[in-house]
Amino acid sequence: MTAIPYRGSVDGLGSPLPLGAMLPAVFADDDLAQRFVGGLDEVLAPILNVLDCLDGYFDPALAPADFARWLGTWVGAETDGGEPEPRLRAAVAAAVALHRVRGTPRGLTEAVRLAFGVAPEITESGGADWNARPLGPFPGAPRPRLHVTLRLPEPTPADTHRLDSLVAAARPAHMPYTVEVTATERTPET
Repeated sequence: MTAIPYRGSVDGLGSPLPLGAMLPAVFADDDLAQRFVGGLDEVLAPILNVLDCLDGYFDPALAPADFARWLGTWVGAETDGGEPEPRLRAAVAAAVALHRVRGTPRGLTEAVRLAFGVAPEITESGGADWNARPLGPFPGAPRPRLHVTLRLPEPTPADTHRLDSLVAAARPAHMPYTVEVTATERTPET
């Protein structure tokens, strides 16, 4: 796991509230006091800058990439740390909405699409039906099952592992599942 780089000072960043101007008049011409609080201004300027732009840090589209990744851990985004930045930002932005549909075919499809950029094929044994007569036939299969097939241009064993962990987290808790990652069919160019 890689360490998250921390924000530090920014060279030349001025403070919007310089402390030297707030000192009592007796220190206005004191060179030592002005240089001392000038050093504090340099340390406090990045903090004030972050606080001024705080709403941007909680918007996945505007936040710095490392903060967007960290924000993803806050909202439970299904990321593995290796996805490209646009896909990471999309997963973080959609995480809350995905929690509402977690465990449904729609939620599973969207989670896989956000992780891989491709929608999967999902087959399941369940079903829903209405019948005016009591004790009518039950829809679906008697044994629960879920199968997720993902077609990628160049699949790797890591993709199968990633899909397996993603389906395990986003499926209905009671549902046994299998996953399959295959190569997309290439059509000859004419």
